[in-house]
Amino acid sequence: MSKKLELLAPAKNKEQGIAAINHGADAVYIGASNFGARVAAGNSIDDIEGLVNYSHLYGSKVFATVNTLLFDNELKKAEELVWDLYNIGVDAIIVQDLGLLELNLPPVELHASTQTHNIDPRRIKFLEQVGFSRVILARETSLNQMKTLRKEIHIDLEAFIQGALCVSYSGQCYMSLYLTGRSGNRGNCAQPCRSTYDLLNENGKILRHNEHLLSLKDFSAAQHIESMIDAGITSFKIEGRLKDISYVKNVTAYYRQLLDNIIYRREGFKASSSGKTIFHFTPDLERTFNRGFTDYFLIDRQKMASMSTQKSIGKPIGKIRSINKNKLTIDTDETLSAGDGICYFSGGVLQGFSINHADGKNIIPNKQLDIEKGTLLWRNSDYAFEKKLQGDTAERKIAVSMTLEETKDGLQLAITDEDGCKANATVPYEKVIANNAEKAMETTYNQLAKLGGTAFILKSLNQNIERPLFIPSSILNELRRNVINKLEQRRIEYFKPKSKPVETNNIQYFETKLNGLANIVNDKAESFYYRHGVEETERGADQEKNVIDSFFPLMTTKYCIRYELGQCLMHKCNNTIDPDYRGVLYLRNNGKKFQLHFYCNKCEMTITAES
Repeated sequence: MSKKLELLAPAKNKEQGIAAINHGADAVYIGASNFGARVAAGNSIDDIEGLVNYSHLYGSKVFATVNTLLFDNELKKAEELVWDLYNIGVDAIIVQDLGLLELNLPPVELHASTQTHNIDPRRIKFLEQVGFSRVILARETSLNQMKTLRKEIHIDLEAFIQGALCVSYSGQCYMSLYLTGRSGNRGNCAQPCRSTYDLLNENGKILRHNEHLLSLKDFSAAQHIESMIDAGITSFKIEGRLKDISYVKNVTAYYRQLLDNIIYRREGFKASSSGKTIFHFTPDLERTFNRGFTDYFLIDRQKMASMSTQKSIGKPIGKIRSINKNKLTIDTDETLSAGDGICYFSGGVLQGFSINHADGKNIIPNKQLDIEKGTLLWRNSDYAFEKKLQGDTAERKIAVSMTLEETKDGLQLAITDEDGCKANATVPYEKVIANNAEKAMETTYNQLAKLGGTAFILKSLNQNIERPLFIPSSILNELRRNVINKLEQRRIEYFKPKSKPVETNNIQYFETKLNGLANIVNDKAESFYYRHGVEETERGADQEKNVIDSFFPLMTTKYCIRYELGQCLMHKCNNTIDPDYRGVLYLRNNGKKFQLHFYCNKCEMTITAES
């Protein structure tokens, strides 16, 4: 049996979810009306139900996020929300707070959000044992770790393949909460990692000034998808529930084509949903929002920061060949247009302009520039590409076969799709023999093949009629509409999720004492861990009225500022390390000072508030 591969795309709303499905997504994930990790991307039950029905038509799935930490007074509402989502046919609920497992939940699949800190194999095994159907791996997971996990874990493993990176382990960042009171674990991160900082040593010397020292490039695993498949990943996740529809279309289309190519070349794999997607544009990851790309820790540690800017730089287009007054000539193979946004770095600072006029390699900026010959330019806003993405850029069709035959009182049209779903419709009709048999059969075919505006495309038609009949178009249209309507309902019913009750057990957790990093902020979460053998717990930083002290790690990360700046104590000879970087280091932002702690044996860094 072929292994199913799932392309999972983000849906900020119903419209973007439908766009993702049309562009080849096997599944989408969408925020519910509350308790989602992106507070600005909530959706009504009615909208999610509409997306569910549309997705199930293609055999695609919808996962709803209920993945914030929950306070005690929110648990009842969260439970009711999960029931509402189950009742409209959502395929799975993505959760972070394990207190939910102590509630009266419907028999729906549960996916462990990456915010449950899914990096430790013991943790992932535990989540499998307590009833999760899928674990969404930490972004820091390497290919080798994926291979090891696949040998030990029997549920689905989902991994990110594209999008923005949190510099901290997901679920283990409290910087926003400390600085602004807005918590990432509550869906309202203020993104302090994208701010600028000074780096100081213990003597107060400024080593780096006003740089985005915690801002990472965007993640792209495009070159490693086949290796991830071989490592046992079955769901490939695109980040971006706050991105626009152009991003969703472009990135989903890119990975759909990439996965389809692998499925075509290799036996034993298939897409996890139905239909074939036809694209009316050429996807290009660099043409939509990106800060430059990194494959992060998939293979090995590498330079991954975007210290000069937290903004999108887009796609490199070439260097300035010559400057004549306000006209620039660019060494480029790209087609440039008026309205394009262009950026470049000057003195380490990102600068930008728009194109007023373009003629081949010659452009006229919208303002006077202080720029030098040889400067490399990027296009971070592609006017023509964006305009194209606003139109109809893809269509997705499910192949069907039809059989038309006579009944005693009229005609019957039977239909079977590529998944084996069937339907039929009948219509009364006083049979009239056709004068021109060939033309009658051609007309019949043409009318029944008119499936535009539906999810289907006609693969074959068997006209099982003894004598060619003259069948009015109105009769054929009625048959076609009726049978398609029935097939759509059959497909929605066919792909309705199966019941998946979570059975309570007392599997032992691998630790008996949990600190605040376990993110326990309600009584039910505490009860959950006690039931699984934990003897001592500490409430998390997100707990209402909790005070974060100077010892609490505001951020725990595999990213290392020393390594990024070429001062790694493990990767560089001691006599080549700048003495200024040897001692204690600090970050400073708007009068706030933070201490960096380096755990070189684990290749991790933590950040605490200065004591």
